Amino acid sequence: MNTATTTTTTITLDEGFFSKRNWLDWLFALLVFAGGTFAFARYGEYMDVYEKGILIGAVPSAIWLGWFWRPLRVLMLVVAAFSLMGIASYQGQLAKAESVFWLKYFLSSQSAILWMSMLFFMSTAFYWIGMFSRGQSAAMEGLGSKLAWAAVSMALIGTMVRWYESYLLGADIGHIPVSNLYEVFVLFCWLTAAFYLYFEAQYGTKSLGAFVMLVVSAAVGFLLWYTVVREAHEIQPLVPALKSWWMKLHVPANFIGYGTFALAAMVAFAFLIKQQAGETRWYKLAPLWLLGVVLCFEPLAFRKSVEGSGSYWAVYFGVSALIVGGILFARNRIAERLPALEVLDDVMYKSIAVGFAFFTIATVLGALWAAEAWGGYWSWDPKETWALIVWLNYAAWLHMRLMKGLRGSVSAWWALGGLVVTTFAFLGVNMFLSGLHSYGTL
Repeated sequence: MNTATTTTTTITLDEGFFSKRNWLDWLFALLVFAGGTFAFARYGEYMDVYEKGILIGAVPSAIWLGWFWRPLRVLMLVVAAFSLMGIASYQGQLAKAESVFWLKYFLSSQSAILWMSMLFFMSTAFYWIGMFSRGQSAAMEGLGSKLAWAAVSMALIGTMVRWYESYLLGADIGHIPVSNLYEVFVLFCWLTAAFYLYFEAQYGTKSLGAFVMLVVSAAVGFLLWYTVVREAHEIQPLVPALKSWWMKLHVPANFIGYGTFALAAMVAFAFLIKQQAGETRWYKLAPLWLLGVVLCFEPLAFRKSVEGSGSYWAVYFGVSALIVGGILFARNRIAERLPALEVLDDVMYKSIAVGFAFFTIATVLGALWAAEAWGGYWSWDPKETWALIVWLNYAAWLHMRLMKGLRGSVSAWWALGGLVVTTFAFLGVNMFLSGLHSYGTL
C-alpha cells in the first residue's frame, strides 16, 4: 500500500517597510515633520515656490535617511539642537559672537568649523594609532570613528549657524553657505567623512579610516591656510549669478560626487598596498610614490600664492613626507590590518557608483542653471569642460567594470588616477584657468 505524503509549504512574506518601524522611528518622523512645518510657517513668506518645494521634499527625505541609517537620526537631532542653541544665543545681534561664551568658543560658525578641523586631525591620528597598536587597535580605531562623527556634527552646526549669521548681516546678504571655496571645503570634508562612516558600519571594518581621513585632513589643511591668508571665513554677499535656488541643489549634489570619488581613490590606494604586501622592489611600490606626489602637490602649488605663507607649506610638506615614509616602512603591517581585497574592491565600486549618480544629477542641474543665468545650457567654460572630463572618466570606469568585468590593480589605479582629474576640476581650474565659474579665487 502506497502512502502519499503531503508536504505543506509555508511561504513567509517579508514584513512591509512601514510595519518594521518602531516607536522611535515614528517619533523621529514626527520631530522632522514638526521642524519642517515650523520652518515653513516661520520662513515661508521669504521663499519662492521652488524653495518651498525643496523644503517640502527635504522633510520625507530626512525621514527616509533617518530610517535607512539610524545613526543619522542622532546626528540630525544633535545638529538641530545645537544649531538652534547657537541661533538663539545671538538674539538677533551678530556682535554676541564675541560676548556669549558658547558662541565665542563653540557654536559660532568659525568656532564650530575650527573644532571640526581639530577633530578631523585627531580622528586621523587615532585611526593610524589603531593601525599600529597591537593590543588596543579596536579601541583606538573606535575612538577615531567617534571623533569623525563629532567632526561631522561640528561641521554641520557651523554650516547651519553660518547660514543664520549671513542673514544677520543683511537680508540681501543671507544665503546657504555653499557659495565659495571656504564653504564648499567644509561641505567636502563632512560629506566625505559621512559616506566613509556609512561604509565603515556596513562592512564592519575601521581600518580604512586611516586612509580616507588622510584626504579629509589634507582638505582641512588647505581650509585652514585659506582661512588665514584670505580671511575666507568672512561672509561675503553673493555675486548676481549665484542668487538662485539652483545653487541649493547643484552644489551639494556636485560635492557628493567629489567626496565619494575621493573616498574611492583612498580605498584604491589601500587596495594597492594590500595587493603589494611583502613587495621589496621599489618600482612596484609606485602607489606610495604617487601618494607622496599628491600630498606634496599643495605645498608646491600654494607656497608662493601669498607672501609669508611659505613656512606653513614647509610644515605641511614635512608632515606629508613623514606620512609617506611611515606607510612605506610599515606597509606589511598595514596590509595585515586592511580588509580583504574583495571588500576593498566592493567599497571602491559602490563609492564611485554613488558619486557618478550624483555627479550626473549635478551636471544636469548645472546646465539648467546655466540656461537661466547665462542663456545657454553649455558654453565650454573651463569648469564645465573639466566636469565633463570627470564624468567621462568615471562613466568609462563603470562601463568597463559592468560590461567587461574590470577588477584588480587596473581598476584601483584608474580610481586613484581619477582623484588627480577630480582635484584639478575642483581646484586646478580656479588656480590656473578663468571663466564664468571663477567664484573662488586663490
